[in-house]
Amino acid sequence: MEKPVHKNEIAAAAPVTATNGDTTFAVILSLSLCHFLNDLMQSLVPAIYPILKEAHGLDFAQIGLITMAFQVTASLLQPVVGFCTDRRSMPYSLAVGMGFLLVGLYLMAQANSYPAILMAAALIGIGSAVFHPEASRVARIASGGRHGMAQSVFQVGGNTGSAAGPLLAAFVVAPNGQSSIVWFSGAAVVAIAILIQVGSWYARNRPPPKAPMQRFDAGTGGAALTRGRVLFAIAVLIALLFSKNVYTASLSSYYTFYLMEKFQVSVQFAQIYLFGFLGALVLGTLAGGMVGDRVGRIPVMWFSILGALPFTLALPYADLFWTGVLSLLIAAIMASAFPVILVYAQDLVPGKVGTIAGLFFGFSFGLGGLGAGAIGLVADATGIESVYRLCSFLPLLGLLTVFLPRLDRRRPVIRR
Repeated sequence: MEKPVHKNEIAAAAPVTATNGDTTFAVILSLSLCHFLNDLMQSLVPAIYPILKEAHGLDFAQIGLITMAFQVTASLLQPVVGFCTDRRSMPYSLAVGMGFLLVGLYLMAQANSYPAILMAAALIGIGSAVFHPEASRVARIASGGRHGMAQSVFQVGGNTGSAAGPLLAAFVVAPNGQSSIVWFSGAAVVAIAILIQVGSWYARNRPPPKAPMQRFDAGTGGAALTRGRVLFAIAVLIALLFSKNVYTASLSSYYTFYLMEKFQVSVQFAQIYLFGFLGALVLGTLAGGMVGDRVGRIPVMWFSILGALPFTLALPYADLFWTGVLSLLIAAIMASAFPVILVYAQDLVPGKVGTIAGLFFGFSFGLGGLGAGAIGLVADATGIESVYRLCSFLPLLGLLTVFLPRLDRRRPVIRR
């Protein structure tokens, strides 16, 4: 005879969402705004690479190491932060993470040596490591079940900030020099104030400290997945992130140099093109999460990785006008991948929202950082134009999507 399940047990196992099951847009929009401010400040660093290169006599490999110092630091710490907050929630850690970014930004403005620049980039990476996984968790709690929408709105804030950074760098930092970065520290103070309020909401709505991991049996409409099958699916998702983030790193870190070398345009003109590329990331991210909620995650993954291939192959041979057009298309298509990959992974391993968010945000930063470092070495050895011919084949890894199990019509069980 089956043991009856008490209502309280069902409530404990159910995922915690916003009050009354409705999407708490104020919380999601607050997180999106703070993501905007966070990534706005972070994006000032790659946007001023031409300034740092000239002022400190850096080569492309050293530029790549700056990106790697930021992104690899974030990569290593984000899974750790996510794992720790899965075990014990820390509502006010979001504000603490923004404090690290504030210190890093100030140090970057004052840095007069290459080691100081690397230290500033690492501190900015630590701030990202603390902010991203926990903010992703809070967005999911506030989603009311619309996980793709919540993640895309949250990430759109970051992409918008990343797009605005180069524009501000072109018209504020470039004319006034490296030290003018400190003017943006006020954005960090505003973000800290907002995140303290978000932390208070999270403290009232967080899951029970020892809520059991959500599990489903095959009788509820889905077949079981073995632990090995889940781990293989995670590996496929990481490979998809690799193809997306290494190519994106080739554009975001070196696009201005590419335009300046191939088409002899000014720094300001090249940064306007970079702003357009990063702006297209915003539209693609927002579309990816919302479409994924409607048609499923896997179809969006197919389109977002493999669909960019014709445009990446054509980019190295395009003139200035078509380079701008193709880069916009590539950015919008590839950007739609991340929100669906993240939500798919969180659905694949239920109950480990912070760990998965930290792992995938961490891999996102880390793969981009390693890619930027490797691309810098290739650019020094063979020229910046060869980088785009080499990277144009990366979207072929999108074919690995065929190995992912469909979770839209079945719920996962992890067999030990």
